[in-house]
Amino acid sequence: MEILFFLLKNMLHVANSSKSQNSTNSEWEGKVTEYFREKLKENNATNWVPSLNDVPLHYLKPNSLVKFRCMVQDMFDPELYMNVYETIDTHAKTRALHFGKYRDVAECAPHHEIDLNPKQIVTADRQTFYCVPVPGESAWVKEAYTSMSQARVCPSTSYTPSRHKRSYEEDEDMELHPSKQREQHLGNISDIHGSGEPKRLETEASARRQMISLNCSPPLDLNFPLPGEKGPACLVKIYENGDSFKVNDILEVYGILSVDPVLNIVNNEERENSSSPVESMDCMDTIEEQRVHSPPASLVPRIHVILAQKLQHINPLLPACLNEEESKSFVSSFMSELSPIRAELLGFLTHAFLGDSLAAEYLILHLISTVYARRDVLPLGKFTVNLSGCPRNSVFTEHIYRIIQQLVPASYRLQMTIENMNCLQFNPHKDYTANRLVSGVLQLANNTSLVIDETLLEQGQLDSRGVHNVTALGHLITWQKVDYDFSYHQMEFPCNINVLITSEGRSLLPVWKCCT
Repeated sequence: MEILFFLLKNMLHVANSSKSQNSTNSEWEGKVTEYFREKLKENNATNWVPSLNDVPLHYLKPNSLVKFRCMVQDMFDPELYMNVYETIDTHAKTRALHFGKYRDVAECAPHHEIDLNPKQIVTADRQTFYCVPVPGESAWVKEAYTSMSQARVCPSTSYTPSRHKRSYEEDEDMELHPSKQREQHLGNISDIHGSGEPKRLETEASARRQMISLNCSPPLDLNFPLPGEKGPACLVKIYENGDSFKVNDILEVYGILSVDPVLNIVNNEERENSSSPVESMDCMDTIEEQRVHSPPASLVPRIHVILAQKLQHINPLLPACLNEEESKSFVSSFMSELSPIRAELLGFLTHAFLGDSLAAEYLILHLISTVYARRDVLPLGKFTVNLSGCPRNSVFTEHIYRIIQQLVPASYRLQMTIENMNCLQFNPHKDYTANRLVSGVLQLANNTSLVIDETLLEQGQLDSRGVHNVTALGHLITWQKVDYDFSYHQMEFPCNINVLITSEGRSLLPVWKCCT
């Protein structure tokens, strides 16, 4: 692994050297991708790569190798970048060839400038995905992945315990604005001599700056599908095979972490310049779109992908990807244990259902059901179950959901109250002002268990959004599809979500099987 990290650390330098030797893009890129793919297969090498799911961002070094287990929430338009460019030493008048892949900002040393002659620049395009942690991922899944990790990380140079809340932008701001650094330095001297007035003035000025910042820039919405979700969101930049992925796919990506604070400075300058009418005509992006597509790197880091694979599941107890032969051998290894395990699970669920073995049987069948094929519009394999007769205003349904959380990798309990139905956004919709897909509660990864609790439903009136949300749930249950609202048209996205409904009487939603 030391060799792997050493090569990654020096990979950008190697890229420049390869370009200097006139090696072709495809030749060098293919060798790098294939080398890392083979190295990551050796001796559980993937466990040595730090994950953004487990390690805080300020503990990771910029331009280091990281991995991220995520769901594709949105796909942005392809972006152009300088794949090959030249810099000119203004003193020695010499030229240097640079490789721009896996970078957000073009490298340019002091006393150098980039040759903007189009003949000296080779451009390429890359796909950008907005990725979020897998919605509803169970706690035991996170703990299992964390326990398997053997990555050893330490705080990066921008992090020390005495100033652990300072972001990358603040560090860069100190370098670009020496006057601010001198002010803080004078404040520190005044503290030493016991003078509190300069410190008070500086604190008030800082507070005013924060208030101005809050008034001018609302908090960044990370666009998580489920309320209360936590974790990092990332801009994942794909250089090859981007068309093989789609929205809601679960990915595990390996790439170079980019948290360059220069991005924030450039974006802020663009926003300030766009305030004038002349500049606004030159810049077609709105301020809202700039905020969404170029968020602060300290909040939404970038990952320049070297390897990306689509995950069939996120269960850490199973191999990530299996072909047909490997699947047969893997299943045969524990086939003899399935019968006693099923009997034990059935006994446990029967006890949880207060002795109702039939309900326990239906729940097991529900948990193992999946959409394996579609005939015209009919999904084959779904098995939606309604557990009726559940007591109202009790902890029984919450207890059942906690059991399901321990059995499935991803789940969500939707409390079907009048307030939630009228306030929550179930279907994702397109925001054309910010040019992004605004997530909804039903934007879930395949094989997610959705538990709808109707026991909390009381008398009240549903508004137009509430009626639309009820319709969306019925559409999901019947056809295993979710409508995405693009204002001018609706687009159906097929899904594979197991829906379990708990209710006092028969459910208001269309169900496949009702168990009382």
